[in-house]
Amino acid sequence: MPSLRPLIVFLIASGLLLPQVKRTEVTNATTAAADNKPLTPDMADSVAVSAPITRTVTIRFRHQADLLLGLEKHVAEQKIRNAVILTGIGSAMATHYHVVSNRSFPSKNVYLDHPTDSADITNINGYVLNGRIHAHIQFASEHHAFGGHLEKGTKVFTFAIVTLGVLPDSADMSRFDDKSWR
Repeated sequence: MPSLRPLIVFLIASGLLLPQVKRTEVTNATTAAADNKPLTPDMADSVAVSAPITRTVTIRFRHQADLLLGLEKHVAEQKIRNAVILTGIGSAMATHYHVVSNRSFPSKNVYLDHPTDSADITNINGYVLNGRIHAHIQFASEHHAFGGHLEKGTKVFTFAIVTLGVLPDSADMSRFDDKSWR
């Protein structure tokens, strides 16, 4: 019986046998009342919080580290309640992120999990809001740039570095990413 090896090599080389990207769409419904809530007439279009950066924390991740799990660990260990994710760079050997996929409530997200795709990490930014990490990440491959909301499962390849600007605990930004605060 002939070997399947040449056929498999051909299929991989031609791009016909590639690992499947896991794509999942999730509806983020809260309640009908919250999803249909109108704009509050006396609420300003924007809210500003002014606070000094009290210190910076720079975190270096090694090969195979989960980027989001590592951020969560260091935020807890460093007792960071509020922070600005100032920047981040590195490379990834697996990417997992989500992007919004509609324009009306309830909101929907598409989760894209690429467990075998490598990419440069060109930027990480976002916030720590009352201890919760809300990070966005941008990747670049040889052919395109892509990214969205950072998810668990993004694994570091060579290294990654993320710098946080820590804000005072009194800076109340806990509702800044609350979609019903309108």
